[in-house]
Amino acid sequence: MRELNFIKSGLLQWRDKPDPAVIDPTDALVRPFVASRCDGDTLPIHRPVARVLQLGLRVGLIDPAVGSIAGAVPFRGPFAIGHECVAEVTQVGPEVTQLHVGDIVIVPWAVSCGTCPECMRGLTAKCSTTATTSPGKTLAAFGFGSSSGPWGGMVADSLRIPYADHMLVKVPNGVDPLRVAAASDNLADAWRAIAPPLRERPGGRVLVIGGGAQSIGLYAAGLAIAYGASVVDYYDDRQSRLDVAAAYGAVVHKLDGTKRKSLDSAVRDRYDVAVEASAQGAGLAAALRALRPGGICTATGYYFASGIKVPIMDMYATSATLKVGVSHVRPHLPELLDFIVRSNFSAELVTSVLADWEDAPEAYATHTTKLVLHRQPLGLADRPRQASNGRSIA
Repeated sequence: MRELNFIKSGLLQWRDKPDPAVIDPTDALVRPFVASRCDGDTLPIHRPVARVLQLGLRVGLIDPAVGSIAGAVPFRGPFAIGHECVAEVTQVGPEVTQLHVGDIVIVPWAVSCGTCPECMRGLTAKCSTTATTSPGKTLAAFGFGSSSGPWGGMVADSLRIPYADHMLVKVPNGVDPLRVAAASDNLADAWRAIAPPLRERPGGRVLVIGGGAQSIGLYAAGLAIAYGASVVDYYDDRQSRLDVAAAYGAVVHKLDGTKRKSLDSAVRDRYDVAVEASAQGAGLAAALRALRPGGICTATGYYFASGIKVPIMDMYATSATLKVGVSHVRPHLPELLDFIVRSNFSAELVTSVLADWEDAPEAYATHTTKLVLHRQPLGLADRPRQASNGRSIA
């Protein structure tokens, strides 16, 4: 089978690897047919950062947690890339009871068992069971190379999914898979930054600072409008992203280079909820200082540099809450998908390039906000289903 591999900055290639097989009775095999590029993937694709980050780790300029996540030489190719997909179930193990061949499913980016103490607390990206597949590392996940386990990348012809009944979430009938292309990570990340805080503060005012986490900020702005925020202010320096935020109904504010460095002077209002998607220390500080008493800020970007400063006394004075960390997608997916059905939320507005699956090596390197690949599903739901031993289970 083929799998898309990151080779080096600006270069991706199809590479052959053995077809995966059902190993454990709770496994399933799936065929991705929609895959979107996570915001974080653009960093190594568009910039030769591997050696720079390695040097930064050695001299203490880069936080050592980066090494535990991405290895001693972060983002060093080749490795299978991609961790957002919608897929079709092609085979199920004998102990899989909730899924059938032909089901259309979301595959969460982090691999989890669903029954360990961390999973039971909703911390599925910190599953202690699957952590054994990448001992000494921080994550068990698709698309980050061997430092996160043996799972491969999602731009592939087939994936083995462990704990399939827990891991895989069916796409509701009538929902276009292209609408939920990023539900594996970025769309669900935006949901956790918006829905729980607005549930605490119905009709609250929302601030989104866009940038590095490009699509997450836009999904957050759109979800906040759809979830009933009274005001959504979106700050960014790229006109194409401002246009998408405005299409969702957000009030947009264009930043120039100077304001990027001193966002405090640009953001003058106060908010119940803030989403920091610039992935910059200045953005984080501005978002926290902009909170109303008891406000909640969720940071969604990568903050690589050591010594990122947090305005702790401002937070103390306003009883602010900062939420930061990897997104635990699996617990949020049922509620997110239900909301998309009820609200008809048009997440696909964020997709800036829709490309053919066969063009993945060139398309995945495109400088654009949200790249989505697609091909036709096999339509196996209309055919006799096959068990893991090859016998029909229809």
